Amino acid sequence: MVALLGGKRAADSFRKTVSGDASGAPAWSAQMAIGDDIGYFGPGSAVWQVHGCISTIVGGIRALLMQAAHPAALTGVAEHSQYDSDPLGRLERTTRWLTITSFGSTEAIEREAGRVNEIHKRVVGNYPDGKNEIRPYAASDPRYLLWVHCAFTDSFLRTYQELGYDTERIGDQYIREWSQSAKPLGLNSAPQSMRELDAEIARFVKDEVAAIAMTPPIVRFILAPPFSKGGLFFYAILRNAAIATIDEPFLTVLGLKPKSKRWLKVSRVLLDFLSYMLGHESPSQRIARERIKRIELAA
Repeated sequence: MVALLGGKRAADSFRKTVSGDASGAPAWSAQMAIGDDIGYFGPGSAVWQVHGCISTIVGGIRALLMQAAHPAALTGVAEHSQYDSDPLGRLERTTRWLTITSFGSTEAIEREAGRVNEIHKRVVGNYPDGKNEIRPYAASDPRYLLWVHCAFTDSFLRTYQELGYDTERIGDQYIREWSQSAKPLGLNSAPQSMRELDAEIARFVKDEVAAIAMTPPIVRFILAPPFSKGGLFFYAILRNAAIATIDEPFLTVLGLKPKSKRWLKVSRVLLDFLSYMLGHESPSQRIARERIKRIELAA
């Protein structure tokens, strides 16, 4: 009983960390109820399978690290986000976009994309490219949108696969479906398959991925955010699992040492326990299912 109560407290703490609300249903989750269609994807989609899986916790950590390997993305975070003073707020805002885009109606997705696009308008500046050149960047530039999209897509899919959840080999389907998420943000050329995604990432490695002066401090922050001691203990397990899925040359650029694949097995146990305590479906998904059921009954 004591273990269950402790698990409940840990689960509530996790919900608050990720979504900003201990119930897992922050105010913005109500947007899953608006609209009169299933949205871009729907319950039978690969996106619902991947983003509805607890593996997204590890995928999110990996995505932050992968994004940091691009000097423009790194500089944008350093200069325009409150990653150091409000790291949980940034995580909550990213979770909001991901969740609404995955499970919301077309109307809700368009509203959320509008919010993100307004933020992107202000994210502009100059960055050192790692080759002794200073270049301009803008978050709305399709080239940088493409990098962020690739980092997200590769991270959520790779962790879903390596943690052992992808029993149906849905990689190509997921990449093709999730490419739709980038269109309302201004990106119309996202990869459509695992082969295209790998090729795009290889081009970024060849031409743009590099370490700059701000890389080490931001990577250190991602590795050890300001959580409680107990929170950091569990975070370290998930963080090590994320690193175990990162290949060269990203490890070198980020200043990371390889991690054993054993961390994936340890994390799978922890994630399955968290999934049991949290419930296998998030409140946002349940609200989305209710919306879709209402639409079907009205048809």
